[in-house]
Amino acid sequence: MAKSHEIDYQIYGDDLQFVEVELDPQETVVAEAGVMMFMDEGIKFETKMGDGSEPEQGFMGKLFSAGKRALTGESLFMTHFTNQGNKKQRVAFGAPYPGKIVALDLDSVNGYLICQKDSFLCAALGTKIGIEFKKKLGVGLFGGEGFILQKLEGDGMAFIHAGGTIIERRLNGEKVLVDTGCIVAFESGINYNIEKAGNLKSMVFGGEGLFLATLQGTGRIWLQSLPFSRLADRILAAAPSTGGKSQGEGSVLGGLTSLLDN
Repeated sequence: MAKSHEIDYQIYGDDLQFVEVELDPQETVVAEAGVMMFMDEGIKFETKMGDGSEPEQGFMGKLFSAGKRALTGESLFMTHFTNQGNKKQRVAFGAPYPGKIVALDLDSVNGYLICQKDSFLCAALGTKIGIEFKKKLGVGLFGGEGFILQKLEGDGMAFIHAGGTIIERRLNGEKVLVDTGCIVAFESGINYNIEKAGNLKSMVFGGEGLFLATLQGTGRIWLQSLPFSRLADRILAAAPSTGGKSQGEGSVLGGLTSLLDN
């Protein structure tokens, strides 16, 4: 794996953030397709199959790596932004939904970070973006959003995004139970598993799902307060059922229309 390019950055905004990356001449940043916000004229971009972390890799190797990414629901292709000018240039990437962008120096996590499947935003060229399978049967059957995870490897800067507020917590052998959708990322010293969410009554009526994720070990974990799936569920539940014609939030007319429709 190639040594990652050294990039500078600045994160702007509060809940609808974007990250601006400053590139020296011939430096490159790799990003998910469709997240670019703006770029200076000296930046050139190219869509490629793979993350470019192994430039000597042949076509079949790139196809295999891209195929593994497809299992997480991501595009087979990634966009490479390179400063082809003779001075510093900037390119910015926007978050896909309300939340926070976290900047992580992969060198500080021993070059290895596991994160939820749709959290990767961009990273310095040389970062390897792969997938992490959890092979235990219970995790495979009941892991939900946490079953197939992304894996980031390298020694440079990577940027991940998640919903709501993100907290960083360090575990020293402790065990914490988490909704599977609230996991953003964790270091390699953390073990991930699934266990039942209490007794039968709690599992059926508790509203927390049948199973919870467990994180245990020594290292840092990152959790989010608003998984995108939870946000999407609330939006769908609040969507008008009158053929797309809303009668006004909370209005009597809207309530009567919904009642008659039912």
